[in-house]
Amino acid sequence: MLSVNQLRESVTAGAVDTVVVAITDMQGRLQGKRFHARYFLDEVMPHATEACAYLLAVDTEMNTVDGYQLASWETGYGDFVLVPDMATLRAVPWQPGTALVLADVAALDGAPVAVSPRQVLRAQLDRAAERGWTALAGTELEFVLYEGSYEQAWDCGYRSLVPANRYNADYSVLGTGRVEPLLRDIRNSMTGAGLYVESAKGECNLGQHEIAFRYADALTTADQHSIYKTGAKEIAARHGYALTFMAKPNEREGNSCHIHLSFRAASGSPVMAGDGPYGLSPAGESMIAGLLAGLRELTLLLAPTINSYKRYAPGSFAPTAVAWGPDNRTCALRLVGHGPSLRVECRVPGGDVNPYLALAGLIAAALSGVDQALPLPAPVTGNAYVLGELPQVPPTMDEALALWESSPLAAGVFGAQVVSHYATMARVELDAYHRVVTDWELRRYFERI
Repeated sequence: MLSVNQLRESVTAGAVDTVVVAITDMQGRLQGKRFHARYFLDEVMPHATEACAYLLAVDTEMNTVDGYQLASWETGYGDFVLVPDMATLRAVPWQPGTALVLADVAALDGAPVAVSPRQVLRAQLDRAAERGWTALAGTELEFVLYEGSYEQAWDCGYRSLVPANRYNADYSVLGTGRVEPLLRDIRNSMTGAGLYVESAKGECNLGQHEIAFRYADALTTADQHSIYKTGAKEIAARHGYALTFMAKPNEREGNSCHIHLSFRAASGSPVMAGDGPYGLSPAGESMIAGLLAGLRELTLLLAPTINSYKRYAPGSFAPTAVAWGPDNRTCALRLVGHGPSLRVECRVPGGDVNPYLALAGLIAAALSGVDQALPLPAPVTGNAYVLGELPQVPPTMDEALALWESSPLAAGVFGAQVVSHYATMARVELDAYHRVVTDWELRRYFERI
């Protein structure tokens, strides 16, 4: 991390000449501008900068689409303001002479843009702060690594991609050693960017890996998550690889993003841990109950693409049942840790998740459970995949969208503006998908129907 004084010194010494100012868009990607470092210090830092508001009103391919109140042809696609959050200023070791700062999004009159993912999360953190609580979170993000560049993958239509590992290298020191130069570069580069790296390991899919980072307060974790995704792709490209965080890149195991969540009081004491069953406090029990009660309604925040829903299959380590259990990987919610480390792991999100929106949803549901003093149902200690009486994670985006739009919880904690905005995002995704004739359809029907 860099202080402003350190940045000034680095610019004067010629060590830094570029500052990236970025926001995280609806898809969880960094979007912004590169500034000459001197101009950033003289103009952007004291006065902010502007960008087209369509950054929060386009689809994944940056197409302008109808339905958004924030920005449209009718409103002239005007600007909003990117206000640098100088607490996020850091070096970018994988880009020479570069620093990066994340920004909050404001209207031209200075009012926060409520639908900005970072602002959606801030609003829920404010709810926790009213109780004197801080939300702590960690994200475990998986990716699949392929040989060859992103351009080569594009040019071949993403067919016949060659995974960096030819066999299941889950926990394999030998298998991960094949690509350790890349993994080491990512780990060390992220350390240089202010992230606290814990470990790297192989995963089940061919070429699949996970690099884990230490937990932090929820906003810091979301910030670091977004920076890591961009940095890992840039570093992989430099090594001649392409990696993907998409939730289900092929028919094998998908890329998960397990999110760990807990709360601390102002004194530093854990809120969820106590003397009750499974080491939970009454508040901890109600938090998990709230997560169970709200998970289906808020799945759209955890699974934001068509592809997200293809992870949810029995025996895949991705959950299908809305259930909780102590150290039970077949459940949507897994209770892990002991005492001060006690936390709940949500296993619903995939690698395509927007961390700000997912954490906002999980925090909102947990706090709602406390507000209502919801009782905690009995845990599942066996195989949740085969217990058909349990509520199910929505298997399609259509169902998740319907639940989101009709959700009293979403309307109450996020407000109509946010609900409408992200319903539009889902509808745009669905409309784009339904217009496409897929390779699968051609193979299945072209001759034989």
